[in-house]
Amino acid sequence: MNEYINLDLENIESEHICCAIGDKKHQGGVNLKKEWIKNDLSKGHVFRKLKEQGKIFIEYAPLENAWVPVSGENFLYIYCLWVAGCFKGKGYGKELLEYAIEDAKKQNKNGICTLTSKKKKPYLSEKKFFERYGFKVVDSIGEFELLALCFNDKEPRFNETARKMEIESKDLTIFYTEQCPYTNNCIKETNEYKEETGAVINIEKIDTLEKAKNVPCVFNGWANFKDGKYVSNLLLNKNMVKKMFE
Repeated sequence: MNEYINLDLENIESEHICCAIGDKKHQGGVNLKKEWIKNDLSKGHVFRKLKEQGKIFIEYAPLENAWVPVSGENFLYIYCLWVAGCFKGKGYGKELLEYAIEDAKKQNKNGICTLTSKKKKPYLSEKKFFERYGFKVVDSIGEFELLALCFNDKEPRFNETARKMEIESKDLTIFYTEQCPYTNNCIKETNEYKEETGAVINIEKIDTLEKAKNVPCVFNGWANFKDGKYVSNLLLNKNMVKKMFE
């Protein structure tokens, strides 16, 4: 069994948070992410990572406190399970997921769920991996699917607001949170493009749990709208924003 660490208030400053290891342009986002974690640790948030340095971790929280437009009675929600390519095939993902499942059982939860898609998308977990552990599709919106491992007859569901997948504004609109360490630099580059070109871009920061529960789309930390319609969950840099206008 590999050795892992759960972040807490005593070790969070000295520990890395995996996905942005050594990337200086994302250090501001790392700091914001750590503050975000600190605020949610008391609400049951778990960030568990390999003790040795590497992009290997799982992050989850009680669904009631998870910043996603999903609801369910007494479930855990997995935000992210990431094992970088060079570490795959060594059992890390299995160990991390099994830990979360056992944690859900110890807490007498009704199950555990996560967001995936019919075809693999960036920033979302691989559906087939979860299916091997008994996860099943319990709800869907378009190509996005809510997977759950239910311990009884209770099931989570997307909130009705998430089913809209559209907004009134026709301008390029971005919804984001500071939960992901990459979003800070993405927003910085988007604002730079706005200043350089005068492009009209609406940036909506989701900074409360209530806002996150009522985002008008499938949401796991970032969402793009164009011409009033949901476009993608891709994090945008300056070049990608430029392409959105071409």
